[in-house]
Amino acid sequence: MKVLFATTNPAKVKKYKEILEKNGIELLTINDLEKTIEVEETGKDALENAYIKAKAYYDLTGITTIGMDNTLFIEGLPEDKQPGTYVRRVNGKRLTDDEMIEHYTSLVRKNGEKLIAKWRYGMVIYNERKVKSYTWNTDDFFLVENPASIRKPGYPLDSISIDPICNKYFVELTSQDRKKKHTQDMSVEFILNNISED
Repeated sequence: MKVLFATTNPAKVKKYKEILEKNGIELLTINDLEKTIEVEETGKDALENAYIKAKAYYDLTGITTIGMDNTLFIEGLPEDKQPGTYVRRVNGKRLTDDEMIEHYTSLVRKNGEKLIAKWRYGMVIYNERKVKSYTWNTDDFFLVENPASIRKPGYPLDSISIDPICNKYFVELTSQDRKKKHTQDMSVEFILNNISED
């Protein structure tokens, strides 16, 4: 079965592609279809943006589509200063990976040596017959001023995010570290359960 992923972020595609293919699902991107699309993400939270993207990609292609978005909440910042749905867009400008690292390390410098943060995710599977949605949060982690030397394209904040259990940057976490944290990404299970119902 073919499913479209409503993202242009190669890191997100890589995260899901291999495991879904092992389960008989071919994950396509808009580039695979040689189409282009611009989607204005006007939702108030990650789930609304995931829905907006999934519907737009489905309307263009007619292929069952997975939309996904995430928001960032930083403890101690006032509501009007929260990144929220604008993690990569600051003052109307879409930041590159390096610009994101610079922006958020500057935010840490202005507000203390480390900030407690949490990711909030939304995922939607959309086609003409149904809409399924799922939300989840990560555990708290620290945003710090000094970046790791390793970079993960598409996930720049992993270079300035430290897991408090393992005391390592996200980019340095091994599969053993992730097991130690007892974290399980239920988003894959959500996709498999809901795609298989088609």
